Amino acid sequence: HVQLVESGGGSVQAGGSLKLSCHASGYTRSTYCMGWFRQAPGKEREAIATIDGDATANYADSVKGRFTISKDNAKTTLYLQMDSLKPEDTAMYYCATKVQYYSCDSSYNYWGRGTQVTVS
Repeated sequence: HVQLVESGGGSVQAGGSLKLSCHASGYTRSTYCMGWFRQAPGKEREAIATIDGDATANYADSVKGRFTISKDNAKTTLYLQMDSLKPEDTAMYYCATKVQYYSCDSSYNYWGRGTQVTVS
């Protein structure tokens, strides 16, 4: 089993910043694919940032230039630095991972319970 626990969400004003964390534990590797997803009310879940076994990151166009994904392998923790936040960034943010090192854009198997981000 893999356990993922997100933290760092909250309520901020437009233009502000938040940093989300996702701690992974259990039978996983820090170099597996990891990603951040979000789901706003009435919308489908979308991938916003992923990072592969070589620490290569990919971003959704909607967040590129504003969000930065990173990880600390020793701490088995994934981060999402969110800057220049907009009201449309309001969503539940989820951390995910899968047993794969590359092709990290889809088919995630393990999910956290999410952390709420609200931008006003």
